[in-house]
Amino acid sequence: MIVRRELEPLLANVVEAGDTIFTAGCIADDENLDVGGQTRQALGDLDRWLAMCGSDKSHILQVVIWLSDIRFRDAMNKVWLEWVDPANLPARACVESRMATPGCLVEIMAIAVKTGAGGSSKART
Repeated sequence: MIVRRELEPLLANVVEAGDTIFTAGCIADDENLDVGGQTRQALGDLDRWLAMCGSDKSHILQVVIWLSDIRFRDAMNKVWLEWVDPANLPARACVESRMATPGCLVEIMAIAVKTGAGGSSKART
């Protein structure tokens, strides 16, 4: 079964397909914030969306992060490292991109599984 949540005219912010959760790009509500503040707001939305689907950040499989300027990467990573579950790091890409609105500095999209759908695992080398 597919469930679409937080519908907007162009998209669903969250789509559940079975035990898999797909999010739209999370952006900050306040474009006057610096990249750290915008990252915190975007991750807050991601936390909320995952919780509404019965998941959390420890069950994220993959994240894509877009920055309006790749030079913001260190500041964004500082906030990311405070937020992410270090025992359950997702696969991640971080790239520079022109944003749809000039004040948007960061956008974050994730794919996760529902809690209980798949156990967390430690890295194998």
